[in-house]
Amino acid sequence: MEHCGAATAERQPARPVGPGRGAPLVALVGPPNSGKSTLFNQLTGLRQKVANYPGVTVEKRLGRARLPDQRVVEVVDLPGVYGFSARSRDEQVTRDVLEGRATGLPAPEAVILVVDSTRLEPQLMLVEPVLSLGLPALLVLNMSDELEKRGGGVDAEALAERLGVEVVRANSRAGVGLDRVHRFLAGVLDGTVKPARPPRPFGGGPRRLELPVLDTYIERRNRIRRIGQEAGFTEPAPSPLTDRLDAIFLHRFLGPLIFFVVVALVFQAIFAWATPLMDGVEFLVASSGEWIRDRLPDGWLRSLLVDGIWMGVGSVIVFLPQILILFLFLGILEDSGYMARAAVIADRMMYRVGLQGRAFLPLLSAFACAVPAIMAARTVENERDRLATIFVAPFMTCSARLPVYALLIAAFVPERPLLGPFMGTRAATLLGLYLLGALAAIATAFLLKRTLLRGERTAFLMELPPYRVPTLRSLGLRLVDRSRIFLRRVGRVILTVTVVLWALMQFPTVDGAPPPIEESILGRIGHVIEPAIEPLGFDWRIGVGIISSLAAREVIVGTLGTIYGVEEASEGSIELQAALQRNLDLGGAVALLVFFAFALQCISTLAVVRRETAGWKWPLLQWAYMLTLAVGCAYLANRIF
Repeated sequence: MEHCGAATAERQPARPVGPGRGAPLVALVGPPNSGKSTLFNQLTGLRQKVANYPGVTVEKRLGRARLPDQRVVEVVDLPGVYGFSARSRDEQVTRDVLEGRATGLPAPEAVILVVDSTRLEPQLMLVEPVLSLGLPALLVLNMSDELEKRGGGVDAEALAERLGVEVVRANSRAGVGLDRVHRFLAGVLDGTVKPARPPRPFGGGPRRLELPVLDTYIERRNRIRRIGQEAGFTEPAPSPLTDRLDAIFLHRFLGPLIFFVVVALVFQAIFAWATPLMDGVEFLVASSGEWIRDRLPDGWLRSLLVDGIWMGVGSVIVFLPQILILFLFLGILEDSGYMARAAVIADRMMYRVGLQGRAFLPLLSAFACAVPAIMAARTVENERDRLATIFVAPFMTCSARLPVYALLIAAFVPERPLLGPFMGTRAATLLGLYLLGALAAIATAFLLKRTLLRGERTAFLMELPPYRVPTLRSLGLRLVDRSRIFLRRVGRVILTVTVVLWALMQFPTVDGAPPPIEESILGRIGHVIEPAIEPLGFDWRIGVGIISSLAAREVIVGTLGTIYGVEEASEGSIELQAALQRNLDLGGAVALLVFFAFALQCISTLAVVRRETAGWKWPLLQWAYMLTLAVGCAYLANRIF
């Protein structure tokens, strides 16, 4: 039985509604895969924003629905839930918003409950607790076209009479029924819509989602089934397309094979296909930076604007193509229904590690960049598994490590054939670094699930929705949301760090000009830390490079080029490779590779982890753990080689 305990917080005051009053807040509620978010997109379009609820990692999607008469209603898209027992953060947030206890949001004046009409009876379990709030409510029977197409049916008027709530048949993907939703919202604005049932006395306190004390889950389910029968509900026939595709995608042998093909496709997309777009963005940033440089007088202001601020912004924007391609694929896989099948298949393989199947794709995307991987970990419902996924994601070899690897491998590993023309020593070294990171992730996840994140393995339950063709509108809005979040959350942090590093290299000035880098504040910091990193085979130059790479790992290449006086330094620079060979022995080079394989040299990743875990506890623990592992293994590597 689902039952909510007594409310402990004051209810946020509801805004007055009616003609001439402020825009009321209407909550969209429904189970996962019911089409609720599609209806939200239809109502709000681009007039929406995404943020986190205070103190939790659950996303808050708030938008403004403009009615045909140009009046506006605020709509909040609540997380998809099956009930209100508050076992998950999604259920907790949804319950708090509906009860008017969510920080930063007033209590909603009305509720739109969206259900998948092809799975009507189990999804109607949400109706009774929602109606107990005593709010004006609208029940949207979504996907009604699919219900009829598959031979099912329901009498909407009879259902409305038995539930005591207005009911509308809809297809949110095609916009069918949107006019009825607009009419309901207009009634909320006018104050003419009435509660679905007489509200229970709240005594001036918070609203509560209530159920009869002696009401069991079985009794409620039987009552909902009787209501469905009285409303003429007929179960739809199974989807022939879904049955045929599941026979392939969930096949004992073909399923995993297709899964690995899909994984390879996603990997190829975020790792290789994004390269031309990233090169294009990098070219635009560099050329526009030069354009700005040519139009400003020489001096500290030009250096700050171009070398600090502009290049700092560019270092973030260059990864945007990877973000967009990743979430485009995630959107296609999720909206099509395949994501649920992929999670089921991956769960079989990740069981021994202690992670859920949903963790696989976020970890896969970490090969491009840990930032979107950590953001994608929201698909992992179990909190312990989500934290473990976030914790180990930075171990996967991201694209920012590649310039460092390429530079050191080219300088210190002679090319010799290992597998004939298929693989040489340099490619094998690079593959070994990828495997090293993956093994560290697996071992760390295994350790976490038996220490800090210990707990009984939760049952992995996944509802398999029918297959559907994703809509361009839904995918486009998803990409816009992800772009906003990425640029807002990461851009500010990495921009700040870049400007700070620029300032450290500019002072103290010598005759009004920036000093040689070894005499700058950053260079002096390098000399200070040199005794600590000397056992690893590093000198002050490498120390400065490590510090600068906190902004982004690949920054070390340019920093070393500046220190060694190499113009236009890159991972392919012969001059820079020669300088490293003169100042770094083989043991130090291997130690530096190992250090970058393990260390969390990425401020933007830490910032996103702090955001996703709602505090500094986990990012600081993550940074300290990975740094300790990096230093210890680098020390051993320097001694061995």
